[in-house]
Amino acid sequence: MKQMKKETRILNVELRTPEEADKMIVEGYAITFNSPATHGYTEIINERALDNCDMSDVPLKYNHEDSHLIMARTRNHSLELKKDEKGLFIRAELIDTQSNKDIYKSIKAGLIDKMSFAFTVDKDEYDYDTDTRKILSIDRLYDVSVVDIPFYDSTSVYARNDSEDFLERRKELRKQHEDKLELEKAKQELLEKLG
Repeated sequence: MKQMKKETRILNVELRTPEEADKMIVEGYAITFNSPATHGYTEIINERALDNCDMSDVPLKYNHEDSHLIMARTRNHSLELKKDEKGLFIRAELIDTQSNKDIYKSIKAGLIDKMSFAFTVDKDEYDYDTDTRKILSIDRLYDVSVVDIPFYDSTSVYARNDSEDFLERRKELRKQHEDKLELEKAKQELLEKLG
């Protein structure tokens, strides 16, 4: 049996908070497909990487810390994970604990605005000419986390008012992602012309 190494990726995210007093809802994208992240090498998550991924029991954590209380979890349905054409969309309703209130307030204030995910890779490939790793298949998703420092700049998380239209917000996030990709493409084309 092939032994897999657990990996962690930290992402930039947009975090906003709801104005509704009785619910603390956060949502955003923990994983974005085909959005290169470069940190000494380039890494890209393929759009099919989650097709056979075990996401049966995924907690939402703060900085992947086991010493911090879990914020939400798929097992009790306080955390929802939805794969779409952009990536892995998360929606969590935080329970009323002091630690969740503190994190939620930090998200609302824009102090925490990033996400991360911990995973094992089932299949990947590496292009040594471009120093690029493509993750083709993720075996298991161990957690998604709100974090202080990003790896992928294309993720987003925000706190929201539960009365907002969930689908409209997802459309808005997709549009932001597409705009960013177009800008990166135009920048690359300009650099190639100048180079």
